[in-house]
Amino acid sequence: MKNTLIPIIGLEVHIELATKTKLFCTCSADHFSKKPNTQVCPICMGLPGALPYTNYEAVISTIKFGLAMGSTINLFSKFDRKHYFYPDLPKSYQISQYDLPFCVGGNFAGKRIRRVHLEEDTGKLVHETIDGVKSSLIDFNRSSVPLMEMVTEPDFHDIESIISFLKDVQLIVRYLGISNADMEKGSMRLEANISLANSEQVIANKLPNYRVELKNINSFKFLEKAASVEIKRQTEALEKGEELVQETRGYNEVKQSTFSQRSKADAHDYRYFPEADLPPIELSELIIKNLQLTIPELPEQKRVRFEKEYELSKDFANILVSDLDRANYFEEALRQAQSKFGQGATLSARTIADLMINRKLDQEFPEPAGLVKKIIELTSVAYSSNEEVENAVKSVLIENEKAVSDYQTGNGNVIGFLIGMTQKKLQGKGNPQIVREKLLEGIQK
Repeated sequence: MKNTLIPIIGLEVHIELATKTKLFCTCSADHFSKKPNTQVCPICMGLPGALPYTNYEAVISTIKFGLAMGSTINLFSKFDRKHYFYPDLPKSYQISQYDLPFCVGGNFAGKRIRRVHLEEDTGKLVHETIDGVKSSLIDFNRSSVPLMEMVTEPDFHDIESIISFLKDVQLIVRYLGISNADMEKGSMRLEANISLANSEQVIANKLPNYRVELKNINSFKFLEKAASVEIKRQTEALEKGEELVQETRGYNEVKQSTFSQRSKADAHDYRYFPEADLPPIELSELIIKNLQLTIPELPEQKRVRFEKEYELSKDFANILVSDLDRANYFEEALRQAQSKFGQGATLSARTIADLMINRKLDQEFPEPAGLVKKIIELTSVAYSSNEEVENAVKSVLIENEKAVSDYQTGNGNVIGFLIGMTQKKLQGKGNPQIVREKLLEGIQK
């Protein structure tokens, strides 16, 4: 019997933090679409003698994310030098974290978190053709922008669960307000470590002796395609009896195939050692407890509450929660509807959610008050005047003498018939309570 091969996948998620300045200098961290090499200084350019200093806002953001992931926070942490040579790395080493990251362990959505650490981003290679010659230029604006990295354990076995997990991570980062995590702008970048194991290895929790890292993934769809192609490549190779090696591979979307970039480095290849120009960072339990208090209601908690408290469908709750501003807009609209505009109007949470999602009325009104006013116009009934009701009731009583007689002799059921006839004359605009009262007054005269 053929032994099925099962994907063993771990993730590395890189997220640029939305701080005003870079991680180790005062240059602006907002580098997207800026003129190349205009937001640099001796520190982020790695010039001799320039000394870095830590942006503590980035440290706090990393810790908050770790708390949201259920990580343990190291009270003593430090930065390390990670040595490798690449043109976009001006110092020939990257300031990162190795053995004492800010956050260790954790569990999110049933998947184990190995670590969350903070490092500086690199510069960016720009490939252009200049005077007919293909050239690679370097823009150092991104160099030293604070980059948070989360590493998971290899707990994923299918692509669908990976995409679901990553979308929730992106949403949490946005709820915390620490990054836009905009993949189109490169502020959230993904890497996947993929290998295949047979069912016996999986049951025994024995990992394969190799792993292939897919690098430079900038969208969920790109990840889905690249991972699918790589799993297929590895499956075919192993079924042929080929031996797979540990390496880094890229994905060619045109050819729909992965290609080898370089052999995968291990930790000792980077020659890590403590960053001599930055002091270690010590935190207290009180600081961590206070930061824990600042963690807002997270997406999954909000989904559950919306379904239970507002009796929204799972689909409606998911749509609203996927955008924090929209979720807040919905709750503010509901609050205003109940306190200010609610009298005389049928305004439930489901009504507001339906008109926001299916008719997109929230896009027409920047403020919830405008939406609520519009909803009241759409849902309120303009009841007929008392005079109109009295005239309609008189006509119905005259035209339906037998029904009136039946009621007077004890057949109370005919009141429903008389109400219906009255509403017909009023074209459905009669206030039901007033119509009933006027009919009973007329019958008892």
